[in-house]
Amino acid sequence: YNEYKSYLRMAEEPPEADVLSVLIATDNHVGYLESDLIRGKDSFITFEEILQHASQQDADIVLLGGDLFHDNKPSRQTVHKVTTLLRKYCFGDKPVQVEFLSDQRENFHTSDFENVNYEDPNLNVGIPVFSIHGNHDDPSGSYAMFGYDIVVMHVTL
Repeated sequence: YNEYKSYLRMAEEPPEADVLSVLIATDNHVGYLESDLIRGKDSFITFEEILQHASQQDADIVLLGGDLFHDNKPSRQTVHKVTTLLRKYCFGDKPVQVEFLSDQRENFHTSDFENVNYEDPNLNVGIPVFSIHGNHDDPSGSYAMFGYDIVVMHVTL
């Protein structure tokens, strides 16, 4: 029991250098009812609160676990708002604490970019955002892109 108790104490207080802070958010459905006069801003406000929290809590990365967008072809307004929020909260001088170890050419073979954006010397990413699509924003069309692919292109402009 004493060995186990000692282990628990260590697990509760790891050295700061060994801690990776990850904010996980799923099913944001940004753009849901965006034309509704009463609820139209709800999804945007919520997404901003998520990114604010990541910034305030000094998260090392944000993981979006699907359905960032409500539709697989989000409106221009929705893409613009999400792009604006990502630039506001995820760009900055904070050093990135993660390293992408897999072969990026293999993982991003459908992308026009050769590496993850936080390794691009022309960008100043402080909080990397990793995302997968969900059933609402699944890739479609001849390029098999989903809304987040378009946002990434705009964030890098």
